[in-house]
Amino acid sequence: MAARIIMYGTDWCGYCARARRLLDVKGAPYEEIDVDVVAGARQEMQAKSGRSTIPQIFINDQHIGGADDLYALDAEGRLDPLLK
Repeated sequence: MAARIIMYGTDWCGYCARARRLLDVKGAPYEEIDVDVVAGARQEMQAKSGRSTIPQIFINDQHIGGADDLYALDAEGRLDPLLK
């Protein structure tokens, strides 16, 4: 069963685009919540992550962090096991 991935972001954010690219390359389906469009989404993201920057990524309800954190996990070989 594939991991449940939720990414809070926007369509104009470069870091969000980087995170999308990596997840797409991995073939990992994700749900994206646009904090500029969905009412209350930014506040929900901040409450869940403790951060105000985007993107904020969650895999199976575990807070991963932003795009740099996602790429760091991949570089360490720890992303693929989370995606399975």
